[in-house]
Amino acid sequence: MCFHNSVKRVKKTEHVANAAFTIEPDCPDREAWESYVRAHLSSTNYHKYGWRDVIENSFKHRCYYSAARSEAGYIVGVLPLVFMQSRIFGRFVVSLPFFNYGGILCDRQEIGDALLAEAAKLQKELGAEYTELRHTQQWAGELPGKNSKVAMVLDLAEDAETQWRGFNAKLRNQVRKAEKSGLTVRVGGEELLADFYTVFVRNMRDLGTPVYALRFFTEVLRVFPGQARIIAVSLEEKPVAAGLISWFRDTLEIPWASSIRDYNSLCPNNLLYWTALQFALARGFKRFDFGRSTPGEGTYTFKKQWGASPIQLNWQYLLPKGASMPELNTKNPKFELAIKVWQKLPLPVTRLLGPRIVKNIP
Repeated sequence: MCFHNSVKRVKKTEHVANAAFTIEPDCPDREAWESYVRAHLSSTNYHKYGWRDVIENSFKHRCYYSAARSEAGYIVGVLPLVFMQSRIFGRFVVSLPFFNYGGILCDRQEIGDALLAEAAKLQKELGAEYTELRHTQQWAGELPGKNSKVAMVLDLAEDAETQWRGFNAKLRNQVRKAEKSGLTVRVGGEELLADFYTVFVRNMRDLGTPVYALRFFTEVLRVFPGQARIIAVSLEEKPVAAGLISWFRDTLEIPWASSIRDYNSLCPNNLLYWTALQFALARGFKRFDFGRSTPGEGTYTFKKQWGASPIQLNWQYLLPKGASMPELNTKNPKFELAIKVWQKLPLPVTRLLGPRIVKNIP
C-alpha cells in the first residue's frame, strides 16, 4: 500500500568521483530494494521494504523510501524514512520508528552523503523539526547523536544442551521452576495473537506506556508470515507471558515481549525466553537479539544473565542550526505525571486511547 505524498519528489543525479548515481526520493521498486538489502552485509531486518507496508497500514504515516541507483540501474544505497506529526509531539522524520534499527545503507560514503542531503531537503519541505537516524555504526560527519541505548545480543551455541550448560544455576532453576509450575507454552501465528495482545496491553498499562493497536501486530504477521511467530505462556489456559519473534539472516529477535507481574513468582518470562532461544537454536540461527535496553536498568540485567552482550546503538540527528536533540522518552521529567496517571487507568481505557497516542511516538 502506498500513499500519494503531498510533497512531490523528483530524481536528482549526482556526479561524484566520475561515478554518477541518481537519487530517487521515493523508490517504488520493491523487488530491487529487497534484492539490495538481502545482498548488503550491513543491512538489518528493518531495512526491508515490507516494514513500509506495516507502518503505512497500521499508523497511516507517510513513508519516503529514498534510494540511489547507479548508471547501470542498480540500487547502490537506501534510506527508509517515515514522517510523523502530532500536536503533542511535533513533526519529525525517523528511520525507522517503532524499531531499533534503520538509517543509511549504502555502498560508498558519497552515496550515503547524498541520501542524507535528500533527507535534509525532505525535512525542510515537510516542516519537520528533525530527522532521526537509528544506526548501529556512527555515520561519519558532524551529525549530533545519542548513545544511551544498547541492543543486547547473544551469540548462540551449537545446540540447546550446550546453551543450557552455559547458564548459571540461578537462571536454570528459574526455568525449571516455570516448567514445574503448570505453565504451558505454545508457538504459532495469528491464532495466538489474542493471547499475546491480552498480556501486552496489561504490561504496557502497568509500565505507564500507551499500547500499540492490535492492527500493528496483525500487519507484522500478515506482511512477514514466514519470518514471524508468537510464543504464548499460559497458566490454566490464561495467558501470563507472550512475545513476538522475528528473524532476518542469521539473527532471531524478540522485539516485543511481556509478562503479567502478578505471576512473576512462577517465572513465566524465563520460560518465554528459553522457548524463544530453543526455537532459534533448532533452526540454526547464530545470534539472538533480546532488544533494546538502558545499561544498568532492570531489563538490561535480565538480558545480561542469559549471556547477552551490549551492542551500541547510535541514534543520529539532522537538526536546524542551534536546535537541541529531542527528548521523547520516559526519562523526560515532563512525562512523569502522564506515566503515573496512565498506570491507574482501567485496561479498556488504555486499550482504546493508547493506539491514538503511541502512533506518534517513535
